[in-house]
Amino acid sequence: MNTLTDTIGKAAELIARSSRTTAFTGAGISVESGIPPFRGENGLWEKYDPVFLDRNYFYQYPERSWRLIKEIFYDFFGSAEPNAAHYSLAKMEENGYLQSVITQNIDNLHQKAGSTVVHELHGNSRDLLCTRCEKYFKVEEIGLSDLPPRCIDCGSVLKPDFVFFGENLPDEAVMFSMREATYAEVFILIGTTGEIMPASQIPIKASQNGKKIIEINVEPSRYTGTITDIFLQGKATVVMQQLVSSLIGISQ
Repeated sequence: MNTLTDTIGKAAELIARSSRTTAFTGAGISVESGIPPFRGENGLWEKYDPVFLDRNYFYQYPERSWRLIKEIFYDFFGSAEPNAAHYSLAKMEENGYLQSVITQNIDNLHQKAGSTVVHELHGNSRDLLCTRCEKYFKVEEIGLSDLPPRCIDCGSVLKPDFVFFGENLPDEAVMFSMREATYAEVFILIGTTGEIMPASQIPIKASQNGKKIIEINVEPSRYTGTITDIFLQGKATVVMQQLVSSLIGISQ
């Protein structure tokens, strides 16, 4: 029976031989940074009613919606720092083993860790978008002392530039992600359950295109028994550091 170390070695060999590798990350990679998942045990939706992130609710009750948005995504999540899994991905990119990150997260931790090619399927919390003139602002430009924040130019309500319920994924991020599902040779899935549509279809598309799927998760997911070629069970921080060490060992 293979040990985790042996399996990590096989995954590292697969990545070392790959001409293009992409990481696909979900909420699980940020849990060790103190950011809880939205669903499941101890998830945010156990504490909050997700209606405040519904597009129609936001436009009807922007002040109510913004109170919770600020509390969760800026006061709480805003203090989170990248963990060893985020830094490991940045190191893989730096050393030529990883060409891009596709993330379902809006926490900006990949960029903080040093990853430079990040496709954000659900947008981000860095930017605010005017609901009328569609001008973008950085959060620090506007500040969140007065809620809801308003556009400097036209005075309309600003919305965080992440995907609400009832909205489509950003076209550019989807286009780049589908391109990766076509051209990457290896997909590394980290901390994603495969339950969030339509983002969950991207690894499936990659598998259908013949790509090798490496999955890192604390528990089996919807991908594990279907498209995953190598399953590395464990915390993302632990497994990713071991994977990087193994890659470095191969290159020496």
